[in-house]
Amino acid sequence: MLISESALRSFTQNIFLAMGCSDEHAALCADVLIKADLRGIDSHGVARLVGYVRLWEKKRINTRPNITIVHQTPTTATVDGDAGLGLVVAPFAMRLAIEKAEKYGSGWVSVRNSNHFGIAGYHSLMAVEKEMIGFAMTNASPLVAPTFSNERLLGTNPICYAFPAGNYPPVVVDMATSAAANGKLEIAQRSGKQVPEGWIQDADGNFTTDPYALKSGGSLLPLGSDREHGSHKGFGLSATVDILSAVLSGANYGPWVPPFVSFLEPPNDPVGLGIGHFVGAMRVDGFRPIDEFKANMDNWISRFKSASTVDPNQNVIIPGEPELEAEADRTKNGIPIVDAVWNDLIGLAVKFDSPLTP
Repeated sequence: MLISESALRSFTQNIFLAMGCSDEHAALCADVLIKADLRGIDSHGVARLVGYVRLWEKKRINTRPNITIVHQTPTTATVDGDAGLGLVVAPFAMRLAIEKAEKYGSGWVSVRNSNHFGIAGYHSLMAVEKEMIGFAMTNASPLVAPTFSNERLLGTNPICYAFPAGNYPPVVVDMATSAAANGKLEIAQRSGKQVPEGWIQDADGNFTTDPYALKSGGSLLPLGSDREHGSHKGFGLSATVDILSAVLSGANYGPWVPPFVSFLEPPNDPVGLGIGHFVGAMRVDGFRPIDEFKANMDNWISRFKSASTVDPNQNVIIPGEPELEAEADRTKNGIPIVDAVWNDLIGLAVKFDSPLTP
């Protein structure tokens, strides 16, 4: 099923308004989710909307947060999100990082007491709009086992770097540090499909293609899947995200991160406040003239795009290209919604008396 961006955006905004968000915050939340759907990252778009509603119903999300700066220096800060939606808290933090970068060349902000913040790319691209390099990362509820373990201790812990270019679109490296994001399992479940080997292990540590394996004691695997294929590197990246996002800010880390799903209760022995994020912005002209950098970025992109390939029908894909192509197509032709997500949205439409039409 296809639905227009405008219709989906209006509906999503209305749901956040019904949850008690201000007009400004509802529009921002909708923008973050719709951006994910437009860029083809369906696991983090409106498919997550029902999850936010359920967390709000469990009183685990504050839709009228008093977001505060609890510590800062000229170039760094720690923000307390007051249990607000990460879709609101993370942009607040990135705006602060950008303000610091504008004055001092770079800005780095850690965040505690937040919730799921959507796609990391949204926040990194805020810096690119100011001709800066953007960074964004977040920890997440524990679904990933470290190398050699069958215990879920880390989240999918995404990380994103975004670089401005000149004639080309920005280079956007936006990825989970696990072999696959949990949202991809949810998509497979909704589509009735198995997942590739190397994404998940069962409770005994064996590879499985069952997308429901997490519900029977299994765990996601770090990027690399196993030691022989470099899973210790994925584990290291995930650990870095967890430490910068949470140990640094005072958020919960490792197995103490509260779950996104509402039917699971947060750990009763928290080590911090909520979920943590870490964002940053760097002025390119703090290193060299922006025009020179952009010219070299264009040259870098052009050279990689012209690289010889094993398959003559397959070119090298620059990070961010598939998302840009998806955005162009979906803006024009509509956003595809799988039946399970559509049913969830219809349920929200009935619950909040907010019409939704394809």
